[in-house]
Amino acid sequence: MPIATVNPATGETLKTFDALGPREIEDRLAAAHEAFRHHRVTPMDRRQELLRAAADLLEGEQDDVARTMTLEMGKPLAAARAEAAKCVKAMRWYARHTPALLADEHPAEDDVADSGAVRAVVRYRPLGPVLAVMPWNFPLWQVVRFAAPALMAGNVGLLKHASNVPQTALYLEDLFRRAGYRDGCFQTLLIGSGEVATLLRDPRVAAATLTGSEGAGRSVASIAGDVVKKTVLELGGSDPYLVLPSADIAKAAATAVTARTQNNGQSCIAAKRFIVHDDVYDDFTQRFVSAMDALTVGDPMADGTDIGPLATEQVRRDVEELVEDARRQGATVLVGGARPEPDGAGWYYQPTVLADVTDRMRIHREEAFGPVAVLYRVGSLDEALEAAHDTPFGLGSNVWTRDPAEQERCARDLQAGGVFVNGMTASHPGLPFGGVKRSGYGRELGGHGIREFCNITTVWYGPAD
Repeated sequence: MPIATVNPATGETLKTFDALGPREIEDRLAAAHEAFRHHRVTPMDRRQELLRAAADLLEGEQDDVARTMTLEMGKPLAAARAEAAKCVKAMRWYARHTPALLADEHPAEDDVADSGAVRAVVRYRPLGPVLAVMPWNFPLWQVVRFAAPALMAGNVGLLKHASNVPQTALYLEDLFRRAGYRDGCFQTLLIGSGEVATLLRDPRVAAATLTGSEGAGRSVASIAGDVVKKTVLELGGSDPYLVLPSADIAKAAATAVTARTQNNGQSCIAAKRFIVHDDVYDDFTQRFVSAMDALTVGDPMADGTDIGPLATEQVRRDVEELVEDARRQGATVLVGGARPEPDGAGWYYQPTVLADVTDRMRIHREEAFGPVAVLYRVGSLDEALEAAHDTPFGLGSNVWTRDPAEQERCARDLQAGGVFVNGMTASHPGLPFGGVKRSGYGRELGGHGIREFCNITTVWYGPAD
């Protein structure tokens, strides 16, 4: 994929960028290495000042950067503004909480005395330059949720962003520079995916984080494993959305629409498989399908647009292939299932709901990265959990029930990195975020996220004489 801004609402290429050459990449690696020497010992209060300054700048510029995101990947402008505001919130959260999250830990002297120590301390020290390989779907948030904790921990960042959001990527580098960070603390690398392996193998790169496809995750994990470097991977998801008889059906159905279509349906944590108990299936389905059909598909820059275009022509093609495979094998299309009429410029796709899906169909196993929901009818909680687990992914999950015993059963048994009870899956700066199974490993956000790229150091003090 060329490094370019291509408006997904029109298909028009607006701006292209040259990829960095070997000499330029080397210069940036050297700058990161030098910046880390200084940033790692920057006092905590100064790190707080810098991140707060970045948050203040972003808050004042969120309308402009929102338009850039919408122009590059097609999310509705209101959603882009909300994404920018969420990034401001995360920056301020880490600026406020990092001193406590990374405070020295002091084991009780009695607990370490038999080691010969008079005292011991556990310290959280930075690792070095961290390479971030990031996707286009949340082009600001995905980066900030890595960069804010990494910079607060004393690490420095190297961003390899998706090739279709170069202007958002360059804005991020400029933002941190204008906030006062030393040159080299955060750099955007305009490179293709083929350069990632070389960067990972460079000894100056200490670790890597990737949000993206399962294939990209396998590649990064394989290379990082070969050179023994820490990685955090957040990969695909096919989140289950369980609706049980005691649920508030009206609220569950209304929330289901947002949970499936947020970001034009292009979210790893979007609910994708709606597993509904037989007792409430017809009621839920009628409400859900009607609400999906009422969504407005159109220009993402326009007020009132619910669903903009998919980010690339290939993304739409992938969604179409999954729906057509299901249709050919007997799935029922309750709404949507095609491009809007008339099919003009841009990569639009109708909000779609499928029923009668079986395990022979690709969409039963593969992630649909667009506004396509799949309905399943079940007769019990046991059957619902079995259906929820019939996927290689385990990122988020949702359950709607007023029954406390069912809530706790799902919290215990759902195989996912998050279980959201009577609400939709979302990420928050204060809560760890990540998955299990083929959705990846490690955690972002919260205290767990900032410690992923820290050297957790035991300091042992023996007697002075």
